[in-house]
Amino acid sequence: MKIVQAAGWYFPDSLGGTEVYVAALAHRLQAAGHDVQVAAPRAGARAEETYRHDGIDVYRYPIPTAPTRAECQGATTVRGAERFHAWLAAAQPDIVHVHTFVTGLGLAELRAARAVGARVVVTPHSASLGYVCQRGTMMRWGERLCDGRSEPTKCAGCVLQSQGVPRPLARVLAAVPPAVGRWLGRTPMRLGTALGMSALIRLNQARQAETLAVVERLVTLTDWAHDALVRNDAPPGKLAVNRLGVDDVSAPPKPGPAVRSTMLPVRVGYLGRFEPIKGVHDLARAVASLPARMPIRVEFRGPDGDELARSVVRDLRALVGADTRVTWAPPVLPRDVPRVLAEYDVLCCPSICLEGGPTVALEAHAAGTPVIGTRIGGLAELITDGVNGRLVPPGDWRALAGVLVEIAADPACTVDRWRDALPPVRSMDEVVKDYLDLYAA
Repeated sequence: MKIVQAAGWYFPDSLGGTEVYVAALAHRLQAAGHDVQVAAPRAGARAEETYRHDGIDVYRYPIPTAPTRAECQGATTVRGAERFHAWLAAAQPDIVHVHTFVTGLGLAELRAARAVGARVVVTPHSASLGYVCQRGTMMRWGERLCDGRSEPTKCAGCVLQSQGVPRPLARVLAAVPPAVGRWLGRTPMRLGTALGMSALIRLNQARQAETLAVVERLVTLTDWAHDALVRNDAPPGKLAVNRLGVDDVSAPPKPGPAVRSTMLPVRVGYLGRFEPIKGVHDLARAVASLPARMPIRVEFRGPDGDELARSVVRDLRALVGADTRVTWAPPVLPRDVPRVLAEYDVLCCPSICLEGGPTVALEAHAAGTPVIGTRIGGLAELITDGVNGRLVPPGDWRALAGVLVEIAADPACTVDRWRDALPPVRSMDEVVKDYLDLYAA
């Protein structure tokens, strides 16, 4: 088969869990004898580009760094995406597999893939689950896990509050009927966005329905996401669940606690992108609240190559101040991730948005390192609270601080007990087998 894996970002200018996932998928499909290419938009590029990255052919198409409101909201094809449409027509793939919708990769591109005769599969890696959550986190008012049901009034207010509108005013603006909002949304600038938000949510409902009509399958990474799509009237026959897997499970985990018990100070690691939705501010607040003599060490490690990441790092440094228990480390190449994770006593994944993983949590388990996470998304389905790790409510830094106190006070009855109960880790070989069965079907 000729297969295109389309992602919102890709190597070498981006390094994250979705990119690692797509690369691992592409390599295994290629090893199975299939013709595989990766395609991704590139904001600010002047022209199309084709290159080879780690043995995989990659096609990049240019999109604007400052898209219009209509482009951001999917009301029109993003400038530059028509080149991807033409590339698909020339490539004539059998399968187009899209991983997460972003500006320049959405419903218009699904239609283009279908128009050239390709079978289309979508795997949403973000909390939006396609066009369900305009806020992009699946967190109601940014405070708690939503029920996942898309409704214009409910969702419009939540989105506006995330954009800085005070909650009382957001509720008022959300009450604008979608039919009226469609007309008021033509107002220029931010006022038009606010007045037209309920209409956008209604439009997203229609886009989600069309997405499900266009695709062969919409594949979720968790049971919760699957059930949320059903709550939004998705036909169950169009849905499938294919959980995340680890690229390399061949390396043995570090020795268990019977051979090497956890010693003080307990080493806690954060490994990932510096983004607010990753909950890194909660970890910093939790550490800053701990007594100065508590035997614990915390390492923040990740890329800071863009202004958002640098801004977050500045926030974190301000929160922890001169606490010498906190260290900062550069990002890790994928091949070095198992070694780094094995050096931690526990990994902290304090996400405040719905994630299919994160993949780094599975990689930690493969390395023999338990995880402290939040009770949301893939973490809630991977970790059994108090058995092989700990779960705290998303956004609750005080609860997270309480867990850090527990592990520093008694690592034998917490960290070491969790190490003995870590679950088997799914491999990307299993993921690819399920996808090949799905492609064939």
